[in-house]
Amino acid sequence: MNDRAGGRAAERQATGPGEVLPFDPSEPLPRLRRELATGPDGLSAREAARRLAVHGPNEVRRKARTSFVRELTGQLVHPLALLLWAAAALAFVADLAVLGWAILAVIAVNAAFALLQERQAERAVETLARYLPEHALVVRDGKPLTVEARELVPGDVIVLEEGDKVPADARVTEGGVEVDLSMLTGESVPAERMAAAGLLGAPLLEEPNLVFSGTTCVEGQARAVVFATGHHTELGRIAALSQRTRREASPLEHQVKKVAWLIAGVATGMGVVFLVVGVAVGLPVTDSLVFAIGLLVANVPEGLLPTITLALAVGVRALARRGALVKRLSAVETLGSTSVICTDKTGTLTRNRMRLRSLWTLAHGEGSGPWAQELVRAAALCTTVTRQADGELSGDPTEAALVAGAAEHGVPVDPERRDAGRRVLFRFDPRLRLMSVVQDDDRTTGRMRVVVKGAPETILTRVRPGAGVDAARRAAEDLARGGMRVLAVAVRDLPPGAEPPSRRQDAETGLTLLGLVGLYDPPRPEVAEAVSRCHEAGVRVHVVTGDNGATAAAVAREVGIGVPRLEVVPASESLGDDELDRLLLDDDAEIVFARSSPETKLKVADALRAHGRIVAMTGDGVNDAPALHRAHIGVAMGRSGTDVAREAAAMVLTDDDFATIVTAIESGRRVYDNVRKFIVYIFAHATPEIVPFLVFALSAGAVPLPLTVLQILAIDLGTETLPALALGRERSEPGIMERPPRPTHQGVISRDMLVRSWGYLGLVSAALVLTGYFYVLWRAGWQPGAPTGTGSPLHHAYVTATTATFAGIVTCQVGTAFAARTDHAALRAIGVFSNPLLLAGIAFELAFTAALVYAPPLQRLFGTADLPLDVVLLVATFPVLVWGTDELRRAWRRRRRPSPTIRTTARVDTAR
Repeated sequence: MNDRAGGRAAERQATGPGEVLPFDPSEPLPRLRRELATGPDGLSAREAARRLAVHGPNEVRRKARTSFVRELTGQLVHPLALLLWAAAALAFVADLAVLGWAILAVIAVNAAFALLQERQAERAVETLARYLPEHALVVRDGKPLTVEARELVPGDVIVLEEGDKVPADARVTEGGVEVDLSMLTGESVPAERMAAAGLLGAPLLEEPNLVFSGTTCVEGQARAVVFATGHHTELGRIAALSQRTRREASPLEHQVKKVAWLIAGVATGMGVVFLVVGVAVGLPVTDSLVFAIGLLVANVPEGLLPTITLALAVGVRALARRGALVKRLSAVETLGSTSVICTDKTGTLTRNRMRLRSLWTLAHGEGSGPWAQELVRAAALCTTVTRQADGELSGDPTEAALVAGAAEHGVPVDPERRDAGRRVLFRFDPRLRLMSVVQDDDRTTGRMRVVVKGAPETILTRVRPGAGVDAARRAAEDLARGGMRVLAVAVRDLPPGAEPPSRRQDAETGLTLLGLVGLYDPPRPEVAEAVSRCHEAGVRVHVVTGDNGATAAAVAREVGIGVPRLEVVPASESLGDDELDRLLLDDDAEIVFARSSPETKLKVADALRAHGRIVAMTGDGVNDAPALHRAHIGVAMGRSGTDVAREAAAMVLTDDDFATIVTAIESGRRVYDNVRKFIVYIFAHATPEIVPFLVFALSAGAVPLPLTVLQILAIDLGTETLPALALGRERSEPGIMERPPRPTHQGVISRDMLVRSWGYLGLVSAALVLTGYFYVLWRAGWQPGAPTGTGSPLHHAYVTATTATFAGIVTCQVGTAFAARTDHAALRAIGVFSNPLLLAGIAFELAFTAALVYAPPLQRLFGTADLPLDVVLLVATFPVLVWGTDELRRAWRRRRRPSPTIRTTARVDTAR
């Protein structure tokens, strides 16, 4: 096998090291047939059966599934699940079986949800398999025969017709077809494939004689010899890449594990310490054990996982209303930490609607007039688009733009009249890079005109000498730098009575250049603002596209990508790892990766991950599936995307709009902030629940226990839950998109959060709660050490005091809820009454508390008593005191250092 053949074999590496395709489809057809041991009449049925046993069935290879028991066990021993197991056990110990079963149900629901996510990659591969046809028309023993597509083998001769799906990778040996390769290349224009020699050095997907498994024939008829089946095909190679790129845990999932271990350590440590202290100060072992269990219950946030899940679900619903369908809850939070977006160009940054933008003629340059009209009319005649019943043009978007442009310039071309006057059509030839038609010349009777359009560098070699070729080349370069697709249009008038020439008779030579047309796919109007918001948010935007580098760079510059500098990689396939690392580590540049393949996208995603970036990658084709898997957030197109891309992605854009990605990033940041808010809210209540136990223990029982275990459970699972859930619906703080992405090493719980929740809000609440407790006791004449047990004169006062402690913690929760709504800004910046769900949650917890305090059946169960009016008025001041002191603290912090908005904006302006 020659050097080129060896390169081809290396290019077609399949599912494992050393497993390469032995056949080079680009070598001369006689040699390929010899290597495949086949001929024009195909294989015999007996030989096909033998090869099927050797090569295996022609189907996408699926990876063996992980054991269900193993996956389920992994979910049930997740750190947060272990905490919930502990909480359930404590509930059963406390004789609260209903609560215990409820917590076990939460564990089961979360495990089931996680198991569904683990099947995502397998679903993507199963979707790939649906692209393969069930049956194929194959020549066996010299006769056409319909067989199951999975029975095809290398060397089979297949028959392809309009509407067929290609059942295997094959080389065309007779005839020609137009094939929709968009699922592999992302290009919407059908490609012509015919029996012809290969192009020297061309990528495999651009070879003019190859068709690929899973693509669709849209026109023509051909025979082809199969050279690759099953996992050796392009489709199989992509399936293998998809299965090798497993989804990794999101940043939030990593952080939740850390939080779970932290909470478990704190809860267990406090329980053990209290048990030891209680025994040391002379408390009965039984009482010490009960109170240690109470401390554990106070520290375990039973509602943390459901609250996180609900906050993410709220983010999912909000994004769905704005055009983004998120398939994995944790992806919402991952979006918020995104630091790099790798986006396609066509259809994402642009409208995917080609328009005629510029005309250039040799004598008059750019402009309008009869010369421009002749140019654009000739270009519209050299098309094959049709007009549908509703008046819309159907066909190649470039040709549709030419026909529409002719009408805009006052020389409309009707497709039916065009076809009626057409004598010959020479379709686009990828080797010649041009197409031509022979039309009746309506200017004179009995004469015909050859109209040719194609790449300027090709057309200009076929015009008559001295026809302004150099000027045309300069003009073409200028138009290309403007981001336009440039076509040259030339004509040749045939003498009267001449017969239409054939392409072999050099119909496309001796031409007269009419001029150049510049076609442009305009950017979406909202993209420029979205890119600007990305820059303000510290998010870099790279373009990874299969398009030409100059065109993609022009579009990137027009929408603002490339601040402060734009790097263009015109041939991404040849980019080495060292050069890729150098480009991606340059924080002053945004990059256009042109002519990208699936491996290029995967390589870019891997490199960015290795450098600690959180990557969002867009894609729409089957070829994008591996990169969509590998990126932290795979973003598929809902309108133009394939089923495989949508299955592989974590998010689907129903409007294919780049601006929706930026909206999703903002939503992700809001969700992450809200997770931190309700963690502050939940943690802040641990201090006022724990301090009463410490006062009791450290006083050796001289101060009676200010709170009971049942009252703690009533707080943690009754009054606390709804306000915590409502904080998950909080609106964004001002400036959320004017701060840089958070570092990957930043935890969901920070030192400042712990200081604020445990050390500030918690201590203020604990001080207020103990004030209410001691106020009730001292008012009744209590002294330290005085008996308060059942039957003693102070027993009722003691019960009233514990009730005041319980009510005090609940009212402090109200103040904490308002304080936790913002981390830096004043509450008025987001509106005091802007979260109606929080107000409803507070109303519920106050009503629930009143029921526990004043309803006789609940009084007996929870050990509460009616509160006098003066005590009610006292605890009613706690919300204002808790919120007010934290508001003063935040105001002091704002004066000490500038807001994140001002600081980040200054950084961006300096960079610019």
